[in-house]
Amino acid sequence: MALNDEKLKELREKYGSGHGGDLYDPDFRKVAEKIFSKSGSRIAPYAGVPTFLSAPFRQVDAENPEFSDLQVAITGVPMDLGVTNRPGSRFGPRALRAIERIGPYNHVLKTAPVFDLRVADIGDVPLRSRYDLEMCHQDIEKRFTQIVDAGVVPLAVGGDHSISQSILKAVGRRAPVGMIHIDAHCDTSGPFDHSKFHHAGPFRNAVLDGVLDPTRTIQIGIRGAAEYIWEFSYASGMTVIHAEEVPGLGIPAIIEKARAVVGEGPTYLSFDIDSLDPGFAPGTGTPEIGGLTTREVLELIRGLKGLNLVGGDVVEVAPQYDPTSNTAQAGAQMLFEILSLMVFSPSVTGKP
Repeated sequence: MALNDEKLKELREKYGSGHGGDLYDPDFRKVAEKIFSKSGSRIAPYAGVPTFLSAPFRQVDAENPEFSDLQVAITGVPMDLGVTNRPGSRFGPRALRAIERIGPYNHVLKTAPVFDLRVADIGDVPLRSRYDLEMCHQDIEKRFTQIVDAGVVPLAVGGDHSISQSILKAVGRRAPVGMIHIDAHCDTSGPFDHSKFHHAGPFRNAVLDGVLDPTRTIQIGIRGAAEYIWEFSYASGMTVIHAEEVPGLGIPAIIEKARAVVGEGPTYLSFDIDSLDPGFAPGTGTPEIGGLTTREVLELIRGLKGLNLVGGDVVEVAPQYDPTSNTAQAGAQMLFEILSLMVFSPSVTGKP
């Protein structure tokens, strides 16, 4: 219907005064009431000390941690001693904290997760050494064990992908967990250069540690020339979906497969930024062309709503290789999407 004087009068009476948080739709009003002050102002995205997703900052002691009533702890892991190619993901946590205007409302999942969960940025893992790789992994496992033992769900920002092994040792300590792994690489290789603590092998290590169930693990977006060193994925019973299969299968079918593989059990979600095509995310250490698009990954992650997530990570953002900051922007968005899923996870909210 064309705009007429009567319709214009109606719109002016309803929307001609007040502020942007004055909304009439009951669902939108509930969101606005969390975000807007009574005077109609919102916190400026570029103001204050930057934190992950503008979540509240909480200082947590290294030896005597106090997590109070947190449900989710977002933790930086600025360590990239495990890379096999270009270093630099140690700067990933800082880069993601600096990204503004992510959220606060997820219009697809219909949640404002920083407001709907008791969540905080608890800073970075207290690493005792910037040189000793194995000591760093001891420190990572210690910090995430503290988080898990407090009944808090961890959400990590790396750092290279080797950090996932030590996080899984904390998350799967009582019983092995399933995993949805979105990546260009399977990361199930054996030791390189006399060390198993590298970013090409965390999930072989996690299975052998008894903390990851390979039969409840699906790896999505896999591609590249290193396929020949990933036989462990197949031998152990992991489900592998290559990037080349994605167009034919379609994202809805992949979502259905992922949900079937992990079932209702405790599940970890690991997102490597190099799963995205380098046209979307060039700032990473091991870029592989032919990757997923940001739209495909958003659809994929959002399709996991309701899974029993017990932890997650976003890794491998190396901002110095991206003058546009698009990689950090994509990484921060994926962090937001995983946090949004946690609103609906039984392990986070305690819902049956």
